[in-house]
Amino acid sequence: MTSYLQPLAHTVGGSAVPNAAGGLGTFSVTDMTRARRFLILGAEGGTYYTSEQALAVENAAAIGRLLTTPGEGPKLVAEIVSISTEGRAAKQGPTMFAFAMCARLGDVATRRAVYETLPKVCRIPTHLFMFVGMAEAMGSGTGWGRLQRKAISAFYNEKKPAALAMAVTKYKNREGWTHLDVLRLAHVKPETAGTAAVLKYAVKGWGEDGGAALTALAGEDADAQAAVTLLAAVEEAKSAAVPRLLELIAQHRLVREHIPSQHLGVVEVWAHLLQSMPMTAMLRNLAKMTSVGLLTPLSAAVDMVCGKLVDPTLLRQARVHPFSVLLAKTQYASGQGDKGSLTWVPDQQVLAALDTAFYASFGTIEPTGKRFVLGLDVSGSMASCGVNGAKCLTPRVASAAMAMLAMRTEPKTHTLAFTDRMVPLAINASMDLDTVTRVCDRLPFGATDCAQPMLYALKKNIKVDVFVVYTDCETWTGKVSPSAALKQYRAKTGIDARLIVVAMTSGGFTLADPEDAGMMDVVGFDAGAPEMMRQFVLGNV
Repeated sequence: MTSYLQPLAHTVGGSAVPNAAGGLGTFSVTDMTRARRFLILGAEGGTYYTSEQALAVENAAAIGRLLTTPGEGPKLVAEIVSISTEGRAAKQGPTMFAFAMCARLGDVATRRAVYETLPKVCRIPTHLFMFVGMAEAMGSGTGWGRLQRKAISAFYNEKKPAALAMAVTKYKNREGWTHLDVLRLAHVKPETAGTAAVLKYAVKGWGEDGGAALTALAGEDADAQAAVTLLAAVEEAKSAAVPRLLELIAQHRLVREHIPSQHLGVVEVWAHLLQSMPMTAMLRNLAKMTSVGLLTPLSAAVDMVCGKLVDPTLLRQARVHPFSVLLAKTQYASGQGDKGSLTWVPDQQVLAALDTAFYASFGTIEPTGKRFVLGLDVSGSMASCGVNGAKCLTPRVASAAMAMLAMRTEPKTHTLAFTDRMVPLAINASMDLDTVTRVCDRLPFGATDCAQPMLYALKKNIKVDVFVVYTDCETWTGKVSPSAALKQYRAKTGIDARLIVVAMTSGGFTLADPEDAGMMDVVGFDAGAPEMMRQFVLGNV
């Protein structure tokens, strides 16, 4: 279990740097802004870490200050709920950590606001277990008092019985907690026959009576009967022979977590799971389905997968980001996993469908309407190693893909290449990814100066709302730092421009001024990074 109570490996410090005009050129950073950064990025200082980072209490200092300011606690809880329900945070750790702080350290009004909204923030058992574990680890506040017990009861009672049965069987334990632990500590009292049956199952299992007690609890209630029927199917699946298991998957839409490990290498099992598999789960399991022999050349399963991948409507409904598709395609094409011993021979039809899906998924992105200057580091090291958070990609390919994304979705985008100077870059939105990458590969190499895009825009009087700089690990070798160059640009143009510096292979760096809400560092690059960057561009971080 990840600890969220240890200091960050890389803390952000420093103060504002005077610009050439003598001003600071910074956005104001309130405690609520710092808290919002923490919730979305995982740190207050404007840095998004793609690698697993432990969260420090000092990185949630703004939350502590807000909780001691009269009237601010409930506002903070409302912000947490908004960010969580709108899906603006890629990782749930910061959200649950802040929610737990509010529950343990807030005043009565704040704690009440937490527990009234707990089912909205803790939507699945994993979230609930994270919250409970973090609250317990803080060892402060009222513990398992009436408010917390009531809120956890609502988590279980507000779900329809069948949905609750799916939740408790799919997410049996997480973060060192089980449903049995939580139910006993919260003294949850079921409000319906269906809930009673599911909770009895979570605490005591199916029972030696073959589920007779659960069936009796369900009585004539249709919803309760549906829940018990699903529980019976899950139990039967544990020991069923493959033919019967296939029937259970088809009849009850069982998911991968319900399948005994000894059957996860069976082709027919995956064929049945595929029938109702969501798009994101399908992308994650392409390698497994190929390795077990389901996705074979010209097969019906390949036709089904490819049909889903190239369907723009399904891509939009699943909100699949192009970068996620690119990661899936590159990993699948490699024929081996980053971890473990799984290998497979990629199916060419699936690869072609993934390529189509990559370009089709550009239609899922909502443009921000901002004026962008993209700076692509084209030094030789950009092609030499994998990206932190996406080892199957080189920084060159990842930056080219993000440049394509901007050029195809943002109507006002100007793309530049740089080393220690500006380099002409002849690319356009009509090019495909391979062509853009080849163009970058042919450019002259040199040192890396990430201030060049801002200095160039200043020299050419280009009006820019957002600068995005993509590099590998070198962030500044010139005479002017990127942050100072941004402040010079703001002071001389009067435009409150923002800056994102993405160091794709860095283990950590400090560039963004923590007092400036208009600067953001991205350490590494994963599937969550593009959305974090978009939220920053829109001023939500």
